[in-house]
Amino acid sequence: MITELLLENWKSYEKATLYIDPLSVLVGTNASGKSNALDALLLLNRTASGTMLTSALQGDGVQVPLRGGIEWAARRPGSTFALGITCRADDLTDYEYRLEGSIRENRCDLHAEQLIRVKYRLGKDGIRKSQAGNIKLFRTDACSDDSPTIVARLYNEKQGSPRQISRTHSVLFQLVGQKLRQEIQDGVSLVISALRDIFILDPIPSHMRAYSPLSERLDPDARNIAGVLAALPKEKQQEIEAVLTSYARKLPERDIRRVYAETVGKFNSDAMLYCEEYWKDDGDTPTVDARGMSDGTLRFLAILTALLTRPKYSLLVIEEVDNGLHPSRARLLLDMLKTIGNQRSVDILVTTHNPALLDAMGNEMVPFITVANRDPSTGYSVLTLLEDIDQLPKLLAQGPIGRLSSQGLIEQSITSAQIEKAEGGAE
Repeated sequence: MITELLLENWKSYEKATLYIDPLSVLVGTNASGKSNALDALLLLNRTASGTMLTSALQGDGVQVPLRGGIEWAARRPGSTFALGITCRADDLTDYEYRLEGSIRENRCDLHAEQLIRVKYRLGKDGIRKSQAGNIKLFRTDACSDDSPTIVARLYNEKQGSPRQISRTHSVLFQLVGQKLRQEIQDGVSLVISALRDIFILDPIPSHMRAYSPLSERLDPDARNIAGVLAALPKEKQQEIEAVLTSYARKLPERDIRRVYAETVGKFNSDAMLYCEEYWKDDGDTPTVDARGMSDGTLRFLAILTALLTRPKYSLLVIEEVDNGLHPSRARLLLDMLKTIGNQRSVDILVTTHNPALLDAMGNEMVPFITVANRDPSTGYSVLTLLEDIDQLPKLLAQGPIGRLSSQGLIEQSITSAQIEKAEGGAE
């Protein structure tokens, strides 16, 4: 599973690390860099899935462009960027992957790439201690800007076996299916699986109200939620719909008796999402389809469906997770994310502006909250773990995290520290 995301000269970032836990929260004001960090995950997901670097940034008719496209991928005035992840294989083993892209003449070429296996020693308490050693499973040689290929050196206990690789795609993707040493095969398989299992969900209720074809995977906008549910084996469908119902009935004042999807049409190739609502004890239980459901209910059901259908050890990313949901339901949302994420071993990364959700997290979530802000002396985006803020104890004495965030006190504390550091460096 992915435990760290590295950003270097990427969009508004000079250098930053985002730590990823079973439930991680990224907060910050508008234009602080939250979306830029999520775009890095999307780019890595696309390149691991076989999309060319250029298409992964600017779109290709199938993929929508990343925000800013190629023009804003590298931090200006530079033309190269680097993205990396750390994947934990087990208690003793990490894989560190790094990809560097070069922007030139409205295209993106591979500039450098490497994959390192890191082994650790365990202490008597079963906790990792020092590194026991590492090996570069593959790395690339330097090449000229106009070269269409790059040499990747595959680990062979010496200088590395050279292999000519195209610069249009990632080395990681191009090694899939090739005959490799077992050490390299293990690393490539684990990292590419982790990257391909990143799913960035942005439910759009207006897209979810139509009939949808039967589908195996949920779309990023959740437009095919009904098709995904209806395509499941009957027993699995009933199991998931029971969970959907149990959480959905806690949302409104009225009682939702059942949430389900059903095939429609002559060929049963499309589906619609329904819920049975109970208003009063008159024996009548009206059925409402997705066209009559609220935006908040549809978004909530989309998030829950994603949690229930993602593969084990995958990463689910949700921007503005509580958008459209009443603040009084913040604790319900948090409980759902924690409980189901833990049950299914799905890691979750969310962004939020909602003070109610932050308040519901309480102090026990402090180690898993990261704050994005712009350094006033440079304008670069910076990621700061909430627990690393020097003034945090004094801040928490003034109120819960949500209130501190809504009043801008957390960002003010970080900004003051950054100004103080810059002035100290100038002296």
